[in-house]
Amino acid sequence: MRLFLKIFLSYWLALALFIVLAILTTLAMRPTGEVSAVEALQNKFLSEAIQAYQTGGKEAARNYLRSLRDTQHAWVFLFNEQGQELSGRNPPEWIDRVERGQAHTVESVWGRLGPMQFLRPSMIAPDGHRYNLVIQLPPGQRTLFGPHGVPGLGILMAVISSGLVCFILARFLTSPIVRLRAATQKLAAGDLTARAGVHSSRGHDEMAELVRDFDRMAERLESLVNAQSRLLKDISHELRSPLARLNVALELARQRTGPEAESALERIERESTRLNELVGRLLTIARLESGSDSLRKAPVALEELVREIAKDAAFEAQARRCRVDCVIAGDGIVIGDAGLLHSAIENVVRNATRYTEEGSAVQVRLEQIQGAKGPEAVVRVTDSGPGVPEEALTKLFLPFYRIDDARGRETGGVGLGLAITERAVLLHGGSVRAANWPQGGLMVEIRLPAAPVGTSSLFEHEPADSALQAEHS
Repeated sequence: MRLFLKIFLSYWLALALFIVLAILTTLAMRPTGEVSAVEALQNKFLSEAIQAYQTGGKEAARNYLRSLRDTQHAWVFLFNEQGQELSGRNPPEWIDRVERGQAHTVESVWGRLGPMQFLRPSMIAPDGHRYNLVIQLPPGQRTLFGPHGVPGLGILMAVISSGLVCFILARFLTSPIVRLRAATQKLAAGDLTARAGVHSSRGHDEMAELVRDFDRMAERLESLVNAQSRLLKDISHELRSPLARLNVALELARQRTGPEAESALERIERESTRLNELVGRLLTIARLESGSDSLRKAPVALEELVREIAKDAAFEAQARRCRVDCVIAGDGIVIGDAGLLHSAIENVVRNATRYTEEGSAVQVRLEQIQGAKGPEAVVRVTDSGPGVPEEALTKLFLPFYRIDDARGRETGGVGLGLAITERAVLLHGGSVRAANWPQGGLMVEIRLPAAPVGTSSLFEHEPADSALQAEHS
């Protein structure tokens, strides 16, 4: 249940309970002298009804009770000790229940709260027999909402006014929480400019202070992330120049030394290439962190992209006697940056071929499904490796995160491939997740919003732009 509804119902129920208790207390503690005319004369009516019956029989009793109905506007029935109605009429079922003592009369609190109120005076006549008179009071004389009870219009006004006040108060208390939740969701989605804001009219209550503290935290977080991104970009650019000079010096050293230094020079070249690849990936991360302004969006056929990536990965996987199976179950047309999408999918596929069991298969499947927000292109990459510990699944897409440092050094990974994949997919409005496959191995699923039907005809005759491939240099 939402907080607003909890607050509103709590206040309203508290006021409603107060009103009900006040009504019950008033009725229960009403002085006995505060009675209607019928209540005051009930014993007199019983005595006269008995006398009329004893002197004139059923006809006289019926005429007397009819006169009471005309003068007092009340239904009156006379019973003997055997429960027989003495005026010859057939009383309703509820009158019989009152006569038998199975229904409350106005002498009790519950009798006062009922929809109909009854009196049941009893008397032993001079002939030694007991007689009961059951009186159904006229509407409005002693009812809860009648002129002698609690006014119904007053209760209705109290309920409406209390409900309105509770609604305004609950809305006032929850409005900053709603803004705070919306800002938190934007911040979690990567919008570092999200702020909750606070109206000056709220003053300095605890909720306003919480909103202001959140905004200060968001500002600090934005400045730290921006500073980190700028530092990463600057360092990456600065490293490019010494790396270029190192490669030139390496070629000069090869020309001036003999074969005995070749192994050392080859090691220097491998480390230099690895460092150059790392710098390129860092630049890609910095570019993705800067937002979607730099994206070169165009219709992209994921079918061609996935087939090309699977073909290249299968060629590289031959060294470990592995194969890559490509299954296309849909065309998967999306709008985005072909180079970033190529890099995102390729990183996942290469990661799968790197960690799958030797001699096993990696499956790459492309399909189009109907998601909650419309059609989606789904790329699933499944390997046959040992899988990932459950607690590490949510950390796989963090920069520089590696499950096993020794395994990372062995395979040459630095923990940036999946981080690039996640950021590229998020920039395209998609999502990526990892899960352990029940049959063994890891499954990485990429979901991207599919382009409207007919988009493929816009570019089906255009050649692919190879310049938008993954950035590894």
